[in-house]
Amino acid sequence: MTKKLTNQQIIVMVTFLTCALLLLIVLVGKSQLLHEKQKKESIKVGFLYDGDESTPYTYNFIRSQSDVELQFGARVTTVVRSNVTVEDCETMLNELIDEGCDLIFCNSYGFGETTKKLAVQHPDIQFCQATCDNANTEPVVSNYHTFMGEIYEGRYLAGVVAGMKLKEMIDNDEITEREAVVGYVAAFPYAEVISGYTAFFMGVRREVPTATMRVKYTNSWSNYNLEKEYASQMIEEGCVLISQHSDTNGPAVACEESGKNVFHVGYNKSMLDVAPTTSLVSCRINWTPYMTAAVSAVLDGEKIENETGGHVHGNDVGAGLKDNWVQILDRNTLIVTEKTEEKLQSLITEMENHTINVYYGNYTGTDPYDPTDTIDLTQPYQENENASAPSFHYVLDDVIIVED
Repeated sequence: MTKKLTNQQIIVMVTFLTCALLLLIVLVGKSQLLHEKQKKESIKVGFLYDGDESTPYTYNFIRSQSDVELQFGARVTTVVRSNVTVEDCETMLNELIDEGCDLIFCNSYGFGETTKKLAVQHPDIQFCQATCDNANTEPVVSNYHTFMGEIYEGRYLAGVVAGMKLKEMIDNDEITEREAVVGYVAAFPYAEVISGYTAFFMGVRREVPTATMRVKYTNSWSNYNLEKEYASQMIEEGCVLISQHSDTNGPAVACEESGKNVFHVGYNKSMLDVAPTTSLVSCRINWTPYMTAAVSAVLDGEKIENETGGHVHGNDVGAGLKDNWVQILDRNTLIVTEKTEEKLQSLITEMENHTINVYYGNYTGTDPYDPTDTIDLTQPYQENENASAPSFHYVLDDVIIVED
């Protein structure tokens, strides 16, 4: 038998449902209002650089800073600190914070630990750290982000251009196969550097399987005189082509001034201005897609990773040629081989379609910090599979490390 509700019970129930509905309306309204409050008409953006426009690495970031300023106009005010050392990083970051920055970009791996510490202390500011690998390690904070282009793709293609030039030199009897020796000026024996020169070497070997490569570490990211000196030393030791993962144009200048039949492959910027007769090609990470997306996200009150595209790994994101995060720069048509452009376009298409395994072949390698950690590349290694920062850290047995 169904029991009828009394008038008083009906009134109580209606009152309860009305209150619940009103509460829901208020909560939805507050949520919308909160979202509206997160949107900003304008923001202040800070840039923390370890160099200035005279160093190709920092110049590459400054180009993207200019793109941000051009795209957003009056909606963005930029504040810059240049030539910042790791020791001064915290002081300079605090200056940017005190100046009211809503978003701060940092360009040096060495800034990562300090930047994340300050992100924890300032949850209302977004911090974006280039080339670092600590966004998804504890403590994970929503306002600290890492990003980097998948530059191994560019390194590999630049290596192919270099290899094509070496093959032309062999075919023209300018050098023998045994004399197809590449010199590489490298900053540190870190994964970022090792990954890059390995990809470059694989590109060279695609064209000249007998080519060898000598690597010399400067143990500095930016030392013009030392980079130039090491490049010159390797030229005197018989290297006929020089490339680099270091921040200045010293190696390019060394090639141009050598007076020998030597060529150069650059990084971060075109080197044609300082090496017009020896620079073959360069590659770079294009930071603009990430930076503009991050600025747009902060203006709109959105999560940065949701706006950047690319390959998202938690609070970290990266992308390559397909998303214009990696670029192949000026080809020196005066000295590159005749089929260079045709070959590049074909390989770019293959790479964008993920049909090239860069780290693959009859090679073995060893971690320079742990001789028990080895790899056999008859099983291909996929770089940037889980993070934007390079992870391949094995020095191939075929690569010659030159001690100072």
